[in-house]
Amino acid sequence: MSLIARATALLAVLLVCGAAAAAEFMLEEVASLGSVGVAQLKPKVIAFTDHRKDDLADPATGLIRFEDWARVRPVQKQLLSLYPGYVEPIVDVTHDGVTKPHIEKLQIYVAEARFLVSRPPAAIDLARYVSLPFLERIDPAITQKQITQADLLPPREIDPSVYRHPDRAWCEPRPNLICIQSHYQLEGKLPVGIRLVNKLTDGEKKVAEYLEFQSELRLLQPNEIDQVALVKMTGINSPVTGALEQNIFYVNQILRFGKFLAVLQQHPTDADKTVVSAYVALAIKAKVLENRKEYESVPILRNLVPAQVLVGNSSFNSGNSISAGLPAYARNQIKAVAGIMEK
Repeated sequence: MSLIARATALLAVLLVCGAAAAAEFMLEEVASLGSVGVAQLKPKVIAFTDHRKDDLADPATGLIRFEDWARVRPVQKQLLSLYPGYVEPIVDVTHDGVTKPHIEKLQIYVAEARFLVSRPPAAIDLARYVSLPFLERIDPAITQKQITQADLLPPREIDPSVYRHPDRAWCEPRPNLICIQSHYQLEGKLPVGIRLVNKLTDGEKKVAEYLEFQSELRLLQPNEIDQVALVKMTGINSPVTGALEQNIFYVNQILRFGKFLAVLQQHPTDADKTVVSAYVALAIKAKVLENRKEYESVPILRNLVPAQVLVGNSSFNSGNSISAGLPAYARNQIKAVAGIMEK
């Protein structure tokens, strides 16, 4: 290749990389989405908050007790729980050989974000995002495969009535809905740390080096969109034109459920733009967070205290996915979704 050809090729690469960098969204931390009016939203900038410094949150973890969340933010609880009437589940707990039912306490991590898409709502085909390639682009570290309703894992230690959606069956065949089996192998030093935990602690149930979860990804039908509740949650007085959600209803450990919800609304003053409000809600078993003394008593495990790992405050955190901690994971997920929708 001649010198001129090489220079031309290099210039082309630089231009492509520059265009990609220019298209990438940036995060701007805000106290609350309510403090950011639509007029204050900037192109390619995501207004983001995960309420970790709120008075309601635990100062050590930034997580919120499920019961406090339901009491103080009932609209969020209605729309971001596994289903509107969801309550903390009943689990069987065995102590000294006696098994009794107990309410499983949960703590919630909630992230909220808002960004602009430089296209009108009618030009955004949400149905195209109900696909495995969409999920793979959001987080390539998670392996995804499509399954059917017959492949769903039955609930084991929880009351089945809490697991099931009261109005419909999970993954029932319908347009613009897919059922997914996901597998995430923990990254970095976490697998080594987990092996140490399993070797040095007395827990009967061993910690897995992976997360496995089942979910459904779907486009809400027009008759399923609660305009009043969604407008109240987003705080934007504009019609909701579409909503995309992923419900995670089974996880092999740590989490009880998860939800991702993207709400699209017509920009109130600019018909050529769409306002997207995106939410990530993850319910963590409080019992996992309480396993502090067991870890702190072993010097080599002190950086593996579950609460620290989950919120990204451990030297064992790494990467851009779940192993980085929930706050980093939520930020990267929302940035990826914003980039996909903009393109």
